Amino acid sequence: MTWDQMWALMGPATQETFQMVGVSTAVTVLLGLPLGILLVLTDKGGLLANRAVNKSIAFVVNIARSVPFIILMIALISFTRWLVGTSIGWQAATVPLTIGAIPFFARLVETSVREVDRGLVEAVQAMGGSTWTIVRKTLLPEALPGIAASVTTTIITLISYSAMAGTVGGGGLGTLAVNYGYQRFETAFMWVIVAELVILVTAVQLIGDFAVRRLANRGGTGGRTRLLGRTPAGPVAPDEDLVAP
Repeated sequence: MTWDQMWALMGPATQETFQMVGVSTAVTVLLGLPLGILLVLTDKGGLLANRAVNKSIAFVVNIARSVPFIILMIALISFTRWLVGTSIGWQAATVPLTIGAIPFFARLVETSVREVDRGLVEAVQAMGGSTWTIVRKTLLPEALPGIAASVTTTIITLISYSAMAGTVGGGGLGTLAVNYGYQRFETAFMWVIVAELVILVTAVQLIGDFAVRRLANRGGTGGRTRLLGRTPAGPVAPDEDLVAP
């Protein structure tokens, strides 16, 4: 296989990889973020402490995380075909990618939110803040650097999963690696694909690290400064959302 032939195949495959990882990441963050926060809120001592709800969610999350991704893809073939109308291609691969990533991301979010200083939560409660206010103005802003790091880790995991999806016709770079690198013994092509995946993962990690540093040093926009900071003129005026009705 010539280099021209390789590049002609790499372009569409790279686009498919971006599409499946992008869609999966968006849905994972949309569903996994509230799930992770709910795990913290319903835990013992949480703002919405409920043992039954917490254990039920944790059980489902743990079961989903324990299933190997290759098995999950096969097990979800019927569901995937029903949902998107096909069991092959990047659209089909998005379904198991998302289902496999949601519990993974939720646990990472849970860890980040648990690291928020309990004193900040108690301070907002003392100011009359509701549970929603505490989540929106304290837990999320203070946990934002950790959540950004969690998103970075999740994207990198999805890239590796998307390559694995190529073994069952998931499209993208993984399918090229299987169809050409393995089945046609195009070793050089295989290493080109591996190199591109390494570059993608490295780029995501660098961007993620930069975002985490910026969020960690965001100065006066953080929840701690916003809620508890002082100005030379005196105490900060209470936020209207924190005033008890």
